[in-house]
This record gives sequence, structure tokens and C-alpha cells, in this order.
Amino acid sequence: MTPIQRWLLAFALVIVAVAISYEWLDRPIAFFSYALHPGPKQALFEPLTHIPDPLIPGAAIAFVVLGLWALAGRPLSRWQATVLLCSVSLPVASAIKEQLKYVFGRTWPETWVQNNPSLIHDGVYGFNFFRSGAGYSSFPSGHTTLTCAIVSVLWIVYPRYRPIYGAVVLAVAIGLLGADFHFLSDVIAGGFVGTSTGWMATVLYDELATKPLVKS
Repeated sequence: MTPIQRWLLAFALVIVAVAISYEWLDRPIAFFSYALHPGPKQALFEPLTHIPDPLIPGAAIAFVVLGLWALAGRPLSRWQATVLLCSVSLPVASAIKEQLKYVFGRTWPETWVQNNPSLIHDGVYGFNFFRSGAGYSSFPSGHTTLTCAIVSVLWIVYPRYRPIYGAVVLAVAIGLLGADFHFLSDVIAGGFVGTSTGWMATVLYDELATKPLVKS
């Protein structure tokens, strides 16, 4: 099976998983998380949602540092090239998920900002296509997207640490669901967007490495 065939198969499976989750799993999980005691819920689950927080500033710093390194005429080592890929994959994934949030316009499990309509507060559930605003940005999950944009690159380049990568993604997902910040289908879609971006970035890097754009 070629890479594009594997991607298309994964895309089809994600569509099925999102549809199943939307119809039968999202609401029960959201109601279950809402029923948890607020104190333990915040202490246990909310910290897990902050795992991706350092990624964006870290990616920006890494890109500038490695860019200056390359301008100084120094070659990138394998781990430096991996960090570069992560720093590129992350903002691209972030831009894609922002566009998808606008396209799908999904409401949140709970009300968080500007009295946004939600399942718990208003009984509102579903997609509002091409509806902008903070209250319609649940799908896909940005936290999962960003995490997987980094993890997917590391997964490919340094496969021996895959159990650690999987544990990180699982921790973020559990945090988002346990804190009732996202529906399960949001997390599934975010994981696919981030993973796709990291995968494509890695393949593109390998392709460009054999076809330099700037001749020395």
C-alpha cells in the first residue's frame, strides 16, 4: 500500500469514527464529565490540557535558532532537522485547524466564553457550517492537533520512543475529555489533522532534501 493509499484509508476510518462518536459517544461522555465533582476534575484533568501550551513559542524559537544556524553555514544534524520539521509542522497544523473550525462551526460541550451556546448549558449540539466565533470552534480539537503535529514527526524519525509519544497524546485526550473541554469526535479529528501534517512535513522534507532549491 502506497503512502497516499494509507492516508486515504486513514481518512475514511476517521470519518467513520467521527460519525460514530458524534451519534453515540460524544453526548454521553460530555454529560458524564460534567457530572464529575468540579474540584477533583480541575485538579486531575485540566493540567493535562496544558501539555501542548509550550509548543507554539517553542517552535518559533527553534525555527529562528536553526535558521540562524543554517545562515552561518552549519549543516543540520538529524535531531536538528527533526526539530525543524516539528517547528514547521506545528504552525501549519494550527492554521489548518483554524480553517476547519470555521468550516464546521461546532458548538462546545460546556459554556466557556461570551456565553457561548453549548450542550450542557443550552442543549445545543451539532455543526453550524461556516459559522465563525469563539462559540463555534470545538471541531477539531486544537490541543490534540498541535500535540499530534509534533508527535507524528517524532513517531516517524525516532520510532523507539513510540510508547512515550502515545502516552503524551493519550494524556492530552483524557484531559480534554475529562475536563469537558471537547467532544470525543473533536479529539479524533484533531489527532488526524495533526498527524497528517507531521507526516506530510516529513515526506516533503525528504523530497526537498534530494532537490535543493538554493545552489551553493
